[in-house]
Amino acid sequence: MNEALIRSLAPSVLGVLVRRGAGFAAAEDALQEALIEAFRGWPADPPRDAKGWLTTVAWRKFLDASRAEAARRRREGRADEEPAPGPAPSVDDTLQLYFLCAHPSLTPSSAVALTLRAVGGLTTRQIAQAYLVPEATMAQRISRAKRTVSTARFDRPGDVATVLRVLYLVFNEGYSGDIDLAAEAIRLARQLAAAIDHPEAAGLLALMLLHHARRAARTAPDGSLVPLAEQDRGRWDTAAIAEGIEILQAALARDRLGEYQAQAAIAALHADARTAAETDWPQIVEWYDELAALTDSPLVRLNRAVAVGEADGPRAGLAALAPLDGSLPRYAAVAAYLHERAGDVATAARLYAEAAAKAANLAERDHLTRQAARLNTRRRR
Repeated sequence: MNEALIRSLAPSVLGVLVRRGAGFAAAEDALQEALIEAFRGWPADPPRDAKGWLTTVAWRKFLDASRAEAARRRREGRADEEPAPGPAPSVDDTLQLYFLCAHPSLTPSSAVALTLRAVGGLTTRQIAQAYLVPEATMAQRISRAKRTVSTARFDRPGDVATVLRVLYLVFNEGYSGDIDLAAEAIRLARQLAAAIDHPEAAGLLALMLLHHARRAARTAPDGSLVPLAEQDRGRWDTAAIAEGIEILQAALARDRLGEYQAQAAIAALHADARTAAETDWPQIVEWYDELAALTDSPLVRLNRAVAVGEADGPRAGLAALAPLDGSLPRYAAVAAYLHERAGDVATAARLYAEAAAKAANLAERDHLTRQAARLNTRRRR
């Protein structure tokens, strides 16, 4: 059973149903019913035209559901419009589905879940496992999202920035359960970059590839985090790095800089350094300046303070950190690192412990706790 094939076909089939007049929610339900039949029957009797089979069966499911509703008499006429079995038209509606799932009325979490379901082809159970929530909770979230977009016009121009933000959020969820959301985000970003001529779509794909290339080196065998400076760079995926840099260079050459291209440029400079000591920190600071001008984000300025500390020394990094709000995520961890670099071990140990208490996940908390313990042990000697 070729699950990858089915998942790649699902967005196109869903688009066909919507273009024929099915509401988004009803079309998505019909597609899921067709996919269930495919999983049951295809291993023993695979169709010659997979997309045509899915389209035909899904449309029948939609018509069956329509007849069962109160407006049965008005909808029975659609039965005559049922397409004959055979090759389906080669029209890719994936891009429109991206825009529909990134509807401005949806919350970011709902938009991400709907994108994974409708475009990614993941089941509700898989999405729930990835987000570590009960399946019923995720089913309700997706159902509400489908109702929200069911009345949206399918052919209206979409907001590329919103679609990119949704994919960025998917990628940042990383990996949990049996679904690798980072890899799924890369797959979807490839589709989007191939569908539209937009430098930021290319920049986001490059950013994902460059970050994902370091994944194998980010954790030790015991599951503990390995900081970037301590990672075994021989474990980095050089093919993904090369592809990411090539995509980024082509995007930058168009001279339409955006935040994802700037982030990718920073990631490329890290990837290009053979050792941590060879990292071009001054140029990284320059890219953070560009990124801060584009986004005016305090989190960007927080990361910039780290780069300044590496380029110009920890005191300069602390000076760059000083104007920022101490309640920012990872502020205490950054301050601890810079204070340790500056030789203030006592303050650094206290800040590491404070950062551990605020950590977003167990691996990060354990890492920061170990850092605090290491410095406290050093102070007692």
